Formats: sequence, structure tokens, C-alpha cells
Amino acid sequence: MKKRCLALMSVSLFFLAISGHAQEVNTMMQLTSPSFENQQRIPKKYTCDGENVSPALQWSGAPAGTRSFALVVDDPDAPDPANPKMTWVHWVLYNMPATVDSLPENVRDADLAPGTLAGLNDWKKTGYGGPCPPIGSHRYFHKLYALDTVLGDLNRPTKAALEKAMQGHVLAKAELIGTYKR
Repeated sequence: MKKRCLALMSVSLFFLAISGHAQEVNTMMQLTSPSFENQQRIPKKYTCDGENVSPALQWSGAPAGTRSFALVVDDPDAPDPANPKMTWVHWVLYNMPATVDSLPENVRDADLAPGTLAGLNDWKKTGYGGPCPPIGSHRYFHKLYALDTVLGDLNRPTKAALEKAMQGHVLAKAELIGTYKR
């Protein structure tokens, strides 16, 4: 009986150690912006009411084994935060090299690091499309994924197609949330 209890305790500690490590890896990767603070208002410059340019983004703490990064920016409050009906996608990037740790302000597809590919936003275009909410204050989730692989060319994927291709390859995820109200 003692041996069985010790064996079960060892297995439990093993799983606790694994889950604790996985949580530690996910919380170590951070995504920030010099353009706005987490949970704060996105300046007009980065919206359809301003210059509609992408904000600068920076990240750190990617886990060992990261081979590429993917970025998705979306708004789960569309069209009205009081009655959301869809998630509006503003930006999709993938295959950013593991050596990259930032995106400059107003980055264009042509200026991205070699190998980086762009997917389609919900305007059916590649590149950044800034906040442009029809009503209310919306949240804009900037989600960075560290992947254990470099994905093949997905031919301008939608967010859903990219998420499907990333399944089983995400080592860590970091989020930065900005808000905007017109």
C-alpha cells in the first residue's frame, strides 16, 4: 500500500511539475507596445480616424524551441460591445523568424522580415487595418504565438485557417489588449 501511495504521489508531482512548467513558459513571454499600454486606449493615430498605421510591438521571453512567430489582431466586440455578433480580424502575420522580437510602427508587408507572410484581415486585404468601431468601446486583442515550426505558405490565410495550421505547434502565447471608442 505504501509503495502504491508513493507511486501515485510521484505521478501527481510529475504532472504538477509539467503543468507548472507549461504555465511558467506561457507567462514568461510578454507582448508590449511603446504606442499604448495594456488595457488602455489605442491612440487615434493607429485607427481609421487617424493615420491608420500599425502600432509598434515588442516581445520577449519566447520559450526555447521557438522557430517562428504568428500575430493575430482582432476585435471580439463587433459590431456592438453590448451585443457582439462576431470577431473582426484586423491583422494576420505568420512565419516571423524566431530572431525577430519587434515590429516597427507603420510596418508594411514589404518591410517585414524575410520569410514573414501575411494573411487576410476581414477587409479581405493583407496588412494592418486599425480600429474603426461603429458603436461603443471595443477591445483589440494583439495575440502573439511562439511556434515550434515554420509553417508552409498558406496562401494569404484567414485567421481561422492560420489557427488550424498552428494547432499542435503553439509553445506560448502573449496578449496585449487595447481599447478604442469613436
